Amino acid sequence: MGESPGLLEVTREVIRARHLALRTEQAYLHWIRRYLAFHGRRHPRDLGAPALEAFLTHLAMEHKVSAATQNQALQALLFLYRLVLSINLPWLENVTRAPKSKHLPVVLTRGEVRSLLTQLAGIPWLVAGLLYGGGLRLTEALQLRIKDLDLDRGEMMVRDGKGAKDRLTVLPTMLVMPLRIHLAFLHERFLEERRRNEPGVTLPYALARKTPGAAIS
Repeated sequence: MGESPGLLEVTREVIRARHLALRTEQAYLHWIRRYLAFHGRRHPRDLGAPALEAFLTHLAMEHKVSAATQNQALQALLFLYRLVLSINLPWLENVTRAPKSKHLPVVLTRGEVRSLLTQLAGIPWLVAGLLYGGGLRLTEALQLRIKDLDLDRGEMMVRDGKGAKDRLTVLPTMLVMPLRIHLAFLHERFLEERRRNEPGVTLPYALARKTPGAAIS
């Protein structure tokens, strides 16, 4: 049986019903597609634990993926079987595990961070400042919204971070004025887009349906 677009659509719906992050959705669908391609587009119902073990071993032996990558593929396929197809697979015992990295993380000194920031300007500089000064992950910085910034108190709220949790963190003082300037520029661009009747921003989940005017207000 060939790969069914319906299977991927159902999987996407289940992922969104559980409010998983967009990057998780993209990663899970990627691994499901690769799994189906590896087994000649056969439907997952026609496959079982040995097929899953063969795919995971193939990733480790042939593609030399990291342990984290192999585990991500495993979680994606377990999600497919357990939550989409309602199939409980037996314990996977015959998987060749990718070796775990033994490298220590590289932590930049304050001087190195300062030197790095001097090489940046504009939005890249702002994003890097949020990463190093506020402890944000890259996706968290890129998804930051105006309502989550408190410039007067020097705080920002990270929404839907790792583990789908919110957290309050510090907003570096050196970024307050550049952010005010950046937000003023964005406001002017927003007003110009409204004058041109251009489409508004993308709204998450069901917000676009519930409040259709929010994208341009």
